Amino acid sequence: MSWGTDLWDQFENLDKHSQWGIDFLERYAKFVKERLEIEQTYAKQLRTLVKKYCPKRSKEDEPRFTSCLSFYSILNELNDYAGQREVVAEEMGHRVYGELMRYSQDLKAERKHHLQEGRKAQQYLDQCWKHMDNSKKKFERECKEAEKSQLIYERLDNDINATKSEVEKAKSQLYLRQHMAEESKNEYAAQLQNFNSEQWKHFNVAIPQIFKNLQDMDERRTVKLGEMYRCFAEVERRVIPIISKCLEGMVTAAKNVNERRDSGIVVESFKSGFEPPGDFPFEDFSQNIQRTGSDGTIGTPKMEGGKPDPKHAVSRTKNKLWLFGKKPKAPTLEDLSHLPPEQRRKKLQHRIDELNKELQKEMDQRDALNKMKDVYEKNPQMGDPGSLQPKISETICNMEKLRSEIHKNESWLAEVEGKHGSRSERRASADVNHHAPHGRESPEGSYTDDHSQEHRSPPQPDPHEFDDEFDDDDPLPAIGHCKALYSFDGSNEGTLVMKENEVLYVIEEDKGDGWTRVRKQGGEEGYVPTSYVEITLEKNSKDKSGHFLWRSFRTSFQADEESSDPV
Repeated sequence: MSWGTDLWDQFENLDKHSQWGIDFLERYAKFVKERLEIEQTYAKQLRTLVKKYCPKRSKEDEPRFTSCLSFYSILNELNDYAGQREVVAEEMGHRVYGELMRYSQDLKAERKHHLQEGRKAQQYLDQCWKHMDNSKKKFERECKEAEKSQLIYERLDNDINATKSEVEKAKSQLYLRQHMAEESKNEYAAQLQNFNSEQWKHFNVAIPQIFKNLQDMDERRTVKLGEMYRCFAEVERRVIPIISKCLEGMVTAAKNVNERRDSGIVVESFKSGFEPPGDFPFEDFSQNIQRTGSDGTIGTPKMEGGKPDPKHAVSRTKNKLWLFGKKPKAPTLEDLSHLPPEQRRKKLQHRIDELNKELQKEMDQRDALNKMKDVYEKNPQMGDPGSLQPKISETICNMEKLRSEIHKNESWLAEVEGKHGSRSERRASADVNHHAPHGRESPEGSYTDDHSQEHRSPPQPDPHEFDDEFDDDDPLPAIGHCKALYSFDGSNEGTLVMKENEVLYVIEEDKGDGWTRVRKQGGEEGYVPTSYVEITLEKNSKDKSGHFLWRSFRTSFQADEESSDPV
């Protein structure tokens, strides 16, 4: 079927239909736009929901239970799912809505062109019809005038009273009107023939072609709508595999929930390492009362000299295990001694691992800076080697600080694990301003409030010990000198404040704990970090004074005595 032949007289209806087609296409485009806005809002709400329920704590505080980890995995999958909804919205906006709007503009322009051509053809045909109609009316008028002239001529010709001149005049008027009528007839015939020809062309050539173009346009619009319907579905289908993977990830996360493992994590997280408390002994307060009855009464533990058996002595301060009550909140201490042994060990081990990672980063940075410095020294045009020295020095300083922190935490870890090291290890533990807090372990496995085990940093030998045998009023002799590479605030007890480039006397070498004992020119003594100074020792420094050798021995002896004291 063709619009040009079957609908040759339906120009106005085709005009309305083509306009309806474009309106319908734009309506579908509006539907797609609202759909993609729904997808965008849905994705945004999903991301907001995921963000709301994602953990906001640090990695150390995040729970390790499988149920929590699975929930966080589900949140991650849901976030990916939201991303796919955003992809759907973006594809719909670009491939469907945008394409429909562009195509709608093209259709409007094409429809306007075809309708203008149809109106022009109709206007030309109307113009031809007017010419033909005018010539027809003129021919009709001329014929009527000719008939009147003929009647006048016949009346005068039959009138005996009419003069010859009147008859001749009427006759010439008749000939004139007949001639004009003949010309009008010829013109009318020509216009009629032209109109018929143009009308045939109009309804058999021009209008069919215009209507055929409109038909093609409308069919292309219909095909385009079908393609957009399919593309609309394809956009959704394209993300189904990824969405399926997201859903599979959620199912996998659900399968990873393990109640046994969660129970084990609870044990690992809260296990204190203490032994359960033993039986409380019976304390008999009636020992001084004379018994009148039989000695077969309730037996009590045998006393020696009226004193209870020390094996069953109850310490009111050491056995506060808070089994069923709320344990008082202990202050957070640097050495984590406020924690139970097992928890303290885990925390210290984790801290050591983190410090080792930071130390490795600093070492890698130092190596990279040294390589860059070597390149600059070989190729001065690439850069100044001296410009890297401050950064290298800063990196080395950071490495020394990290090593000190690692050594300090390792000594605390060894203390928890019961691995008592050598004297130098114990002294290094004291060198970093470690104060044993209230939560320190006692041999019985409970908490103790004893403050006698406090450590000080750096080591300070008791000046009053051995005073009865040796005189310690004379200062130690200098065994060398040192230059401060960095400033040191000396905030810890026993340390000494120094400024950068300050020259000091060395009176005691580093014993392996990272501290060197120095003296200022004013006589003030104290410890400074070995890595902060550049030391120059005299060759015979250790043989200058037997007093120096005795002081070193005495300091070592004191450290051994302190470490051997019972807790």
